Amino acid sequence: MTEKQEESSPHLLVTRTLDMGDYDRIVAIMHKCYPMMKGDIWLKSQIKKLIRIFPEGQLCVEDRGEVVAFALSIIVDYKKYGDSHSYEQIIDDSNFGTHTADGDVLYGIDVCVDPDYRGMRLGRRLYDMRKELCENLNLRSIVAGGRIPNYHKYKDQYTPKEYIQKVRHKEIYDPVLYFQMSNDFHVRKILKNYIPYDKASGSYAVLIEWNNIYYNEDDTHFGNQKNFARIGAVQWQLRAARSIDSFFENVEFFVDAVSGYQADFLVFPELFNAPLMAEFNEDTAAKAIRKLAQYSNEIRDKMVEYAVSYNINIIAGSMPVYEDENLYNVSYLCRRDGSYEAQYKIHVTPAERNDWGMIGGDKVQVFETDTAKIGILICYDSEFPELSRILADQGMEILFVPFATDMHNGYNRVRVCSMARAIENECYVVISGSVGNLPKVVNMDIQYGQSAVFSPSDFAFPHNAIVSEGTPNTENTIIADVDLNDLKHLHMHGSVRNLLDRREDLYKVKFKK
Repeated sequence: MTEKQEESSPHLLVTRTLDMGDYDRIVAIMHKCYPMMKGDIWLKSQIKKLIRIFPEGQLCVEDRGEVVAFALSIIVDYKKYGDSHSYEQIIDDSNFGTHTADGDVLYGIDVCVDPDYRGMRLGRRLYDMRKELCENLNLRSIVAGGRIPNYHKYKDQYTPKEYIQKVRHKEIYDPVLYFQMSNDFHVRKILKNYIPYDKASGSYAVLIEWNNIYYNEDDTHFGNQKNFARIGAVQWQLRAARSIDSFFENVEFFVDAVSGYQADFLVFPELFNAPLMAEFNEDTAAKAIRKLAQYSNEIRDKMVEYAVSYNINIIAGSMPVYEDENLYNVSYLCRRDGSYEAQYKIHVTPAERNDWGMIGGDKVQVFETDTAKIGILICYDSEFPELSRILADQGMEILFVPFATDMHNGYNRVRVCSMARAIENECYVVISGSVGNLPKVVNMDIQYGQSAVFSPSDFAFPHNAIVSEGTPNTENTIIADVDLNDLKHLHMHGSVRNLLDRREDLYKVKFKK
C-alpha cells in the first residue's frame, strides 16, 4: 500500500543537510530566485567551507533526490556585531571567519526555494528546521537580514518604516517580509546598504529575529531550571492541636507524604496554624490572633528545616505576623536550599480589617526557585487581576494561592478568579485551602475548601483547564505534574496569546511604588 502511494504521488520530499553533490542545484535555484541581483551566486569553495565548519547549519529539501530548496546559516557571537552591520560584515566577505561554535545567535545567510515549488511551504520547512537547530544548540535566537523585494514598487510613496507597517497590516504584500512575520519573526531594525546591489529592496533590509523561548542561560545561583514541576497541595483538615509539637506532627506528616513522590513544591492553606489559636479563645479576636503571631517565626523556621531535610520547596500557607505594631497576613516560601522569602497579603478582607485590625502589604514579586519562577497571592489577592499581571510581566510560571473560605460562595470566588488568572497570565495556578471546623476558635470556626491545580485553556492543556483537584471538604492531598515548556510554547504559538497581544500602546499595569 505504501509503495503504491509513493508511486502515485507527484512529490516525495525529504529534509536533510547539504553535501557537495548538491552544488549544481544550488546554483540553478539561485539563478531562478535572484534574476535582479548580480554577482550573488555562491562559489563552490564557499559552500564547501560552510559544510566543513558548520555542517548541521546547511539545510535543504529534496524532491525525489533533487534539491528544490536550501538554507545556509552560521553561528555568531552577536554582541561583536550588534544591529548595525552589513551582509558582507556578517559573512566576513564570504570567508565566514565570523562563525564560532561559542556564539549565541544562529544567523541566517540565505534561503532559496525553487520558484516551481513555491506554494508548497518549503520555506516554512526550512525555517522550522532552523528553529529546531537553534533549540537543540541552545542558542539565544535566529537573526537575519531580510530583503523587502517589493519595496521598489512603493519607494516613492512610503519610507521603509511605513512600508513595513503596511505589510504588517496586510495593506501591501511583500513575499519575504510577510513570510518572516508569519513565522514568528519580529523586526529589530531597518538596515541601510545591507546589500548595496539589491535594487529591488532599495538596498534596504529588515533585521529580523526569532527568539528561542527554550534558551537556557546558566544561572549561577539556582542552576538550570527544569522543564516540568511536580506540585503537591494540602487540603488541610483543621483539627485541635494540643501543643505546638502536635501541630508540627500534623504538618510533618504531609511534608513527608508529598516529598515521597519527589515533588518540587508543597503548599499549605492560608492561616493553616489557626488550631493554635484555641488556647487564646477567651481573649478578643484581635488579641487572640496577635498571640497566635508569637508562633509564626518558630513555624517559619521549622518549615525551612522541613524543606531542607525533605528536599522540597514549601509554600507555608500564611500566618499572622506582628511587626512594628502592625498585624499582617504573610506567606513564606521556604526553599530546599535553606533560604526563605516572604509575601505579604496586599488586600485584607473587611473581616480581617474589622475583627483583627490587619493591614495589607505593599509589594508583590516573583520568587526564583530551582524549578520555576513562582508567585504567591494569598486568598483575596487572587481576586485582583492587576497583581497577577504584574507577576506575569516578571516571568511567573506558577502562581500559588493559599486560601481560607468559610462558605461555598466565598470558595467559588477564589476558584473562579484563580482559573481566570491562569488563562489571562498563561501560567499554572495552585490553590490550597482548609476544610472542617474549629469550634473553639472565633473567626475560623468553619471552613469550605477544595484544592486544585489550574492551567491555561489551550490545546496542550486539559480541556477543562483543571490539571487536578481534591475531593471537596475532605482532608487529602493532590499531586500534579505540570509542563513548563508548554507555557513557553503557549506564549508564542497559542491559539490566543493573552500576554503577547496586549495593547500596551493603550494601557499598562504597574506598581506606583
